[in-house]
Amino acid sequence: MKRSELKEFLDEKVVLYNNPQFIESDPIQIPHLFQRKEDIEIAAFLTATISWGNRTMIIKNATKMMTLLDNSPFDFIKNHQEKDLDCFDGFVHRTFNALDFKQFVRSLKHIYNNYEGLEEVLQVKNKETTYKNAIHSLKDVFFEINHQQRTQKHISDPLKNSAAKRINMFLRWMVRDNKTGVDFGIWKTHQAANLSCPLDVHSGNVARKLKLLLRKQNDWKALSELDTNLRKLDKNDPVKYDFALFGLGVFEKF
Repeated sequence: MKRSELKEFLDEKVVLYNNPQFIESDPIQIPHLFQRKEDIEIAAFLTATISWGNRTMIIKNATKMMTLLDNSPFDFIKNHQEKDLDCFDGFVHRTFNALDFKQFVRSLKHIYNNYEGLEEVLQVKNKETTYKNAIHSLKDVFFEINHQQRTQKHISDPLKNSAAKRINMFLRWMVRDNKTGVDFGIWKTHQAANLSCPLDVHSGNVARKLKLLLRKQNDWKALSELDTNLRKLDKNDPVKYDFALFGLGVFEKF
């Protein structure tokens, strides 16, 4: 397929899947429950963090997380006392358990109290064109307070060659515009041109079938290769093709 044909094919799939109907079966529905910027981004960050495995179970457990945060995540993060975290006991989503959830709440409080929030911590700096170092910086800040060692595995590090799928998905939600009503576009200080596709088994397999990706592992090196090719199709909004790759893989079994 020529590049022009590939672009036309994928653009059609973006239109097909990048619409509010997509929300109905996707974890992005959880942050859509909120209106306040900080509530949206905290709900999105926590939901993205547990977004692996069965999507129905992801949505169920993310909903439970919001209930435990009194359905007011920013207020809970900012004002909770340590004893308020006791209600998390028994929470589990795969390998993410109550200990991890408590640490995430403590670390998010640290970020909002000392770093002006997630939007600021994840800024792309020094004229870089990807979030590689920004995500690494997030992990540094997240765990600079006392923490359970086990919880570190729940935030990926691109400098260790992780594709950081869940954080890249979270960034897509926050940064891409909300013209179609799916993503939020609430981080006005960020640029969609710097986003990377959340690379998972579905998007990776479709990208390989379309010759957008040759590398076999789903790691940051593969993501960089996919970045290069998607930016040739749309340099300003390359990650819109996440909808096409994911939709083709999950809904069309491409």
